Amino acid sequence: MSDLSNRIALVTGASRGIGLAIATALQDAGAHVVRLARSLEPNRIDRRTDIPCDLLVPSDVDKAVTQLLTEPGVPDIVVNCAGVFLLKPVAETTVEEFQQQLAVNLTGPFLILRVLLPHLIRKDSAHIVNIGSIADNVAYAGNAAYAASKFGLRGLHEVIRRELSGTDVRLTLISPGPTDTELWDSLETAGRDDVVDRSDMMIAEDVAHAVLFAVTRPARVNVDLIRLGPAG
Repeated sequence: MSDLSNRIALVTGASRGIGLAIATALQDAGAHVVRLARSLEPNRIDRRTDIPCDLLVPSDVDKAVTQLLTEPGVPDIVVNCAGVFLLKPVAETTVEEFQQQLAVNLTGPFLILRVLLPHLIRKDSAHIVNIGSIADNVAYAGNAAYAASKFGLRGLHEVIRRELSGTDVRLTLISPGPTDTELWDSLETAGRDDVVDRSDMMIAEDVAHAVLFAVTRPARVNVDLIRLGPAG
């Protein structure tokens, strides 16, 4: 089953990359998709609402969620996808870089969920999808700041899952391996032994299909975790 007609889906980081692919897949499946991203312009078209929002600013998040709850309404699906990526050894990582990774990848989802959770619990059903990473369960050298944020997101996800036990809110953590998006544009990957070449990576639509699979299962089914990576 893949029909999401009459469902409202919120996707953060939805202006590009994996977030955009997820938003497109959910809209194609019939959902009204609310896209949140700092770079978006306010817009409303058929089955899509764009809301500019800086996830690093709590007041921005509160304003965006208030707008969402007013129109189109409480979401049935929430996908936390906004993220940044950094490849640097600990000794070369600045405090500002470390804090940015935590702010976008961990604090952002926290700010979204702390405001929305009371509304989601009151719905007949709802689904939260957090986009993690292979780095939320495997430690890689040169990945300190990013891994800290993604391990933290996995911890936050598991705590919320425990807190919502007995409610009609389902939670899925999707942990993709290397995926070819714009996040790699500023990084040199050719010839590195510790990074998959971009031509061998997954594409954003692969992750989007995993999200669509999770949120279209029957109400009796919860997909706790999806880990996916490049073949080979």
